[in-house]
Amino acid sequence: MAPESTQLDQLRDTMPFAAALGLRITAASPQEVVGTLDWAEARATAGGALHGGALMALADSLGGVCAFLNLPAGAGGTSTTSSSTVFMRGVRAGTVTATARPLHTGRSTIVVLTEIRDGDGRLVAQVTQTQAVLAGG
Repeated sequence: MAPESTQLDQLRDTMPFAAALGLRITAASPQEVVGTLDWAEARATAGGALHGGALMALADSLGGVCAFLNLPAGAGGTSTTSSSTVFMRGVRAGTVTATARPLHTGRSTIVVLTEIRDGDGRLVAQVTQTQAVLAGG
């Protein structure tokens, strides 16, 4: 059963930067985390495209949630150790949707692939990140 909107907002609010950025989590399960980010002038480059840093923050946030939802028993959390982003196209209006899915869920690392798509479903960016599994405390 998918978490309700209030639970998704609470999950997002555990990441103050993601909340300040305006990220919305629309679905979250161990198999898939989905979120959106609207184009806004404050998030744009000098050329008017959605800033790559905003896209990477979206991917890192959703990837972190995906990793958290896949933590092994007794783990204390996760931390991004590497992130590789490939940008395909610019976004100058509308909303992007990101979908994060685990590629590997191990005892010491979790690898997540996040695809970011524009309102027409076209691939904007693909991000592969590795999350370290932190010891429980």
